[in-house]
Amino acid sequence: MQKVYNFNAGPSALPKEVLEKAQAELTNFNETGMSVMELSHRSKEYEAVHNEAISLFKELLNIPDSYKVLFLQGGASLQFSMVPLQFLKPGTIGNYILSGAWSEKALKEAKLIGETTIAGSTKNSEYRSIPAIDSLTFNDNDAYVHLTSNNTIYGTQWADFPAVTHAPLIADMSSDILSRPIDVEKFGLIYAGAQKNLGPSGITVAIIREDLLEAEVESVPSMLRYKTHSDTNSLYHTPPTFAIYMLRNVLQWAKEQGGVEAIERKNQEKAKLIYDAIDESNGFYTGHADKDARSLMNITFNLPSEEHNKTFLAKAKELGFVGLNGHRSVGGCRASTYNAVPLEACMALRDFMNDYRLNNQ
Repeated sequence: MQKVYNFNAGPSALPKEVLEKAQAELTNFNETGMSVMELSHRSKEYEAVHNEAISLFKELLNIPDSYKVLFLQGGASLQFSMVPLQFLKPGTIGNYILSGAWSEKALKEAKLIGETTIAGSTKNSEYRSIPAIDSLTFNDNDAYVHLTSNNTIYGTQWADFPAVTHAPLIADMSSDILSRPIDVEKFGLIYAGAQKNLGPSGITVAIIREDLLEAEVESVPSMLRYKTHSDTNSLYHTPPTFAIYMLRNVLQWAKEQGGVEAIERKNQEKAKLIYDAIDESNGFYTGHADKDARSLMNITFNLPSEEHNKTFLAKAKELGFVGLNGHRSVGGCRASTYNAVPLEACMALRDFMNDYRLNNQ
């Protein structure tokens, strides 16, 4: 089989060691004679996996005891509705910072539920940058301030987060969770779909400050309340047990790598290889994102023409590079260098980019 370099934006690469562990345990987990997918979610064998995943997540991200870790479903897209359903009460405003397509989608859902406003936006510049913190507009009656920490489509990422004290700061961190240390206490709620850095699709992780669990709206259905899942240790109903098992395995792997600080250093090294290929190409490759807003997770770029883009992508596919097509709304190319993408893959892409440029200038 040809060697494959997986740069898919999501679902994305998983650590080889994690896949091999799952393979070895697939039909006989922990000497139960069954797959973890077959175990009761109330069994002691599964509950040990469930609780270890929560514990590892808290350890790796240094989550204070005043926060709860929840395992939910529906992806980040369901969170776009759950957030305003919980917190956007009459007389308050959902305040959204727009930095890309996913923050726009979050705003769209909130508009169906209550009053909203935009604290800042870089849409006019095709989302090439992150809104400047000192340009953001807040209101005394903000129910919350919402941002998207990393923008997969446009290849931009928040380097620093605004200090919001008048209302909870809520972040969609689906595409850069666990890629770098974060100060959890800056946020009232962080949520993330797993399929970028945490595991397979099907599980969403939420980190919520305990006092926000009491800010419930009685009319919200039980399944859409954070408190429902907090009160039951995310076992209110049958959870996606295999996805949580895989999440646990990824978190074990992350700890073995040296934790989030070590992973961040590796991510910086990987991204630099590809950004250097862009910056040292004398304009043959042009990045979409402004340099001070560049993402370590999603590297977006174009070649001199659309014909070059197509030829580059076709040749890359022949050589085993997978997932380099840019998002359909933007076009061009995109390399997603999530935690599990090995340095070797980024070196190979850098070399291919350099060779293609030298042979096609």
